[in-house]
Amino acid sequence: MRRYLKYLYALVFLGLFWQIGSFFINSAVCPDPIAVMERLAADTQTVSYWKHVGVSIFRIVVALMVAFITAVPLGLFLGMIPKYDRLIKPFIYLAYPIPKIVLLPLVLLFFGIGNTGKIAMLTMILFFQLLITARDASRSIGRDAVYSLKSLGGTNRHLFYHVVWPACLPSVFTALRVATGTLVAVLFFIESISTRYGLGYYILDAWGRADTTQIFVGMISLAVLGVFFYEFFDILERTYCRWNHL
Repeated sequence: MRRYLKYLYALVFLGLFWQIGSFFINSAVCPDPIAVMERLAADTQTVSYWKHVGVSIFRIVVALMVAFITAVPLGLFLGMIPKYDRLIKPFIYLAYPIPKIVLLPLVLLFFGIGNTGKIAMLTMILFFQLLITARDASRSIGRDAVYSLKSLGGTNRHLFYHVVWPACLPSVFTALRVATGTLVAVLFFIESISTRYGLGYYILDAWGRADTTQIFVGMISLAVLGVFFYEFFDILERTYCRWNHL
């Protein structure tokens, strides 16, 4: 409970700072927090607002699932078997440093401008972060643990389920938390292209109408979305990796 009180303290501080800044700026460009909260309360009563939120959540969740299912097993496999890691490593090192967002035009041409293209873009960004994290975590497992399990008659399947997977899971959750901010930022960008729903579109639509209050509502909504996923992965880690918090 104490950890969530810290969010309250931060919100109070930011609210006061925002109110003071709005008072001195005294411009429609920076509406005061009370006006923004009132607009947020009003918009949450509409179906269209929740459709924007739902579409954004759908895109993030699908991208997370696809990237997790594909990148994590591959990363653990490469970390367990060095000869395959040496074979794949040049391709990873070549592809990872490329900013994936610059590939957005090609991704949209290949997958289309609908949900598939946007989800593919989010998946590409998350894929390499999870792949490299899982691979490095798997490689860092001590050989003593491997030899101990093998000496007890354990197979590669036992090695994966009882050593590799539990040892690497905390690092995977860390990668997911770190990637949350990146995903939300990229989500805003890709939802400004050829779409009518999503929080990115919600903000860009308000910007086109010079509705700064709605812009702030959209920014707060995206921030809450990022915090939600961050806390969700933190809860999962504390649930499934209890030994890591003893």
